[in-house]
Amino acid sequence: MPLATTGDLVTRAAADRSAVAAFNVITLEHIEAAVAGAESLRTPVILQVSENAVKFRHGHLLPLARAAVAAAQQAAVPVALHLDHVQSDDLLRQAADAGFSSVMYDAARLPYAENLATTRAAADWAHSQGLWIEAELGEVGGKNGEPPLDAHAPGARTDPAEAGAFVADSGVDALAVAVGSAHAMTERTATLDHYLLKRLATTLDVPLVLHGSSGVRDDELTAAVAGGISKVNVGTALNIAMTQAIREFLATHPEAVESRKYLSVGREAMVGATRRIIEVLGTAR
Repeated sequence: MPLATTGDLVTRAAADRSAVAAFNVITLEHIEAAVAGAESLRTPVILQVSENAVKFRHGHLLPLARAAVAAAQQAAVPVALHLDHVQSDDLLRQAADAGFSSVMYDAARLPYAENLATTRAAADWAHSQGLWIEAELGEVGGKNGEPPLDAHAPGARTDPAEAGAFVADSGVDALAVAVGSAHAMTERTATLDHYLLKRLATTLDVPLVLHGSSGVRDDELTAAVAGGISKVNVGTALNIAMTQAIREFLATHPEAVESRKYLSVGREAMVGATRRIIEVLGTAR
């Protein structure tokens, strides 16, 4: 199947009052698992490659991107590619030629004026290449091993009025909002601010994105989608599923050295994780 575009998938999900799952992939097994889970439920999916994943792959984007493109083209459901949490302008400019239809440009760490200026420049370039662009306002903590921000810390939540001005002035196509989730959570204990989310959904005329979804319970995710979230990013949940399955396999098979045996177990565990997330979000057909 030809590559889908992130913008189309997110727009369709928003119209259906559902959300499309966007899975961060690190290995070929992540890619295969996300596609297999989506195919089993006959639903579109987004494969995301983060800047951190590119760093893990020795700074080379194309090996993982080419694998994702090949998997998407062979999939029985629409699959889009998204370049996630990009801070490097050099990496940003590799997106279009590598098969990505969208990017998330991450300048949320900067003061508002700098975030706006750099995001505006990134949006102008992305649109000139036909790319859909997502940004972040407020700060979804927990990236790069940093502790999550306190829920009441300045900048920890997205301000609706500021977000309205930011979207209008930056020209972005979607906004990742900080409403109580955090990246890299290994326990599902995050509580979302649904009142704030409702205000953001009412104020903004672009799709809203939830980052750090692995730490959010199913009922909270369902409520977030009902409240206006149209794209849900998931990464750590896949890593937990893979790691636990491999750890259990090796504990019961200490003689095992054939990597295909334990990698296949890890891949199947990630298929299960993708299925659960997709069903919660309401995109399964």
